[in-house]
Amino acid sequence: MDKKETLGSRVISQIRNDIAQGKFKLNEKIPAEPELMQLYGVGRSTIREAIKTLATAGILKVQQGSGTFVNSFISEQTIEQRLKNADFDQINAVRILLEGEIVRLAAQNRSEAHITQIEECLEKRKQAIQSEQRQACVDADVAFHMAIAHASLNNVLADLYESFTLIIRDFFSKRESQGISHFAMSHHLHEQLFKAIKAQKVKQAEQLIQQILNNNY
Repeated sequence: MDKKETLGSRVISQIRNDIAQGKFKLNEKIPAEPELMQLYGVGRSTIREAIKTLATAGILKVQQGSGTFVNSFISEQTIEQRLKNADFDQINAVRILLEGEIVRLAAQNRSEAHITQIEECLEKRKQAIQSEQRQACVDADVAFHMAIAHASLNNVLADLYESFTLIIRDFFSKRESQGISHFAMSHHLHEQLFKAIKAQKVKQAEQLIQQILNNNY
C-alpha cells in the first residue's frame, strides 16, 4: 500500500468516526475542502478521494453548488452489539439466509476432518439431551452449527455466523422453561442434516436446514 492509499484510508476512517460521534450530523453539511484539509492534515486530492469513496458508499451526498452532506448515520456500536439489540425475527431471517448458504457449501466442501468434528458435536448434543443438561445442550447445538460453518471453507461466512451465535444463545436462554424438549424434538433432524452433509447430498441438506430453522430449532 502506497502513502496516498494509506492517507486516503485514514481520512475515510476519520470522517466515518466523526459522523458516528456526532461531529458531523445527519443531513447537515460537512466543512468545505480547505477546512477538511486543515482538519485532517492532508491535501486536496486526498480529501476529494475520501469524499468520493464515502459518497459512493452512500454515507455522504454531494450536491453541486451546495456542498457535501451527511447522508447516512453511522453507529458506534459493534456488529455484535447491533445484533444483540435487533429484533429476533429480523435476526432469524438473516440466519436462515446465512445457514442455507453455509450448509450448501459444507455439503460440497467438507473434509473428513470436518465430518469428524461435526459428528463429535452431534454426539455431545445427544449426550446432553440424555443427561438433561440444558446448558450443555445449548453449547453443543451452537458448536454443531459452528462446525458446519467451518466446513463451508468460507471464512467470511463462518465469522458472520459466529456473531449470530451470541443471539442464538440468548434466544435459547429465554426458552429455559422448555427444558431440553426443544433440543430433543429436533435431534433427529440434526442427525439427518449431518448424514446429508457427509454424503454430500446438497439439496437434502438445504431442505433439512430450512426445516430446522423454520421451526426455530
